[in-house]
Amino acid sequence: MVSLLGGIIALVLGIVALIFWFGELLDVLKGTLPILFILGGILAAYLGFEEIKDKSSSNNQNDETNELKNEVQNLKEEIKGLKEKKSSGEAEKKE
Repeated sequence: MVSLLGGIIALVLGIVALIFWFGELLDVLKGTLPILFILGGILAAYLGFEEIKDKSSSNNQNDETNELKNEVQNLKEEIKGLKEKKSSGEAEKKE
């Protein structure tokens, strides 16, 4: 209940202050908007650069992943061949 009452009081005071100090609010906005645009541009450029780095590292990881998959496949084939060789050797021994 106290939070609701405090919120309503803050809302009313904010509206009254906005009406009486609207000119000062515009002066503050005139001073802060260029700084906000500069900081926003820096942030956007940084995020774009990081995205490019992530894509290039992702491509490198995909290449490494493909190489590892090929190696695993080769090892599976080699194990299969060894199992076949072993089973055919055991069959010859039984005969």
